[in-house]
Amino acid sequence: MIREHRAALLAAVLAAAAGAALEYRLSHPEAPAPIAAQPPATLPLLDLRAPDGRPVRLPDAYSGRPLLLNFWASWCGPCVAEMAELQRFSVEQPANGVQVIGIALDDPAAVSAFLKAHPVGYPILLDKPGPNDASVPLGDRAGMLPYSVLVAADGRVLRTQLGPFAKGEIDGWARLEPVPR
Repeated sequence: MIREHRAALLAAVLAAAAGAALEYRLSHPEAPAPIAAQPPATLPLLDLRAPDGRPVRLPDAYSGRPLLLNFWASWCGPCVAEMAELQRFSVEQPANGVQVIGIALDDPAAVSAFLKAHPVGYPILLDKPGPNDASVPLGDRAGMLPYSVLVAADGRVLRTQLGPFAKGEIDGWARLEPVPR
């Protein structure tokens, strides 16, 4: 019974992720075609914007901290569904623990309205979606959301995940040991 429940849950999560990916690809035809790609060994410099418009450069703005970068959009159902889990994980981190950073690949006005209705305690940055958005050099060549990247304090990219985190999954995923490539 439990295996059947897990199989059904996994199928539902994969279907939701695939639906969000298709929705993103249809609404962003300029997005690159799916290409299997490995993320870089280290986090490249990413020039983003804070919701107030000021420039923010990663990793400089959070140097010395491990980072969990979560690429999302306000219209992406699986992205929105996992935000509570990201918030929970963020709150549980010690001062020098993993810093969750949401990177919205979305219209700034839509992000602002969304965050007023659904505030989160972790930083949100903005980038314009498309073939040159910040997720692409980090391995998301398919342009699918949500997409998460774990970066060690020294800038090494440890792992990536395409699709939403299930409840409790993020705790094991965000361990800071690298996964063999």
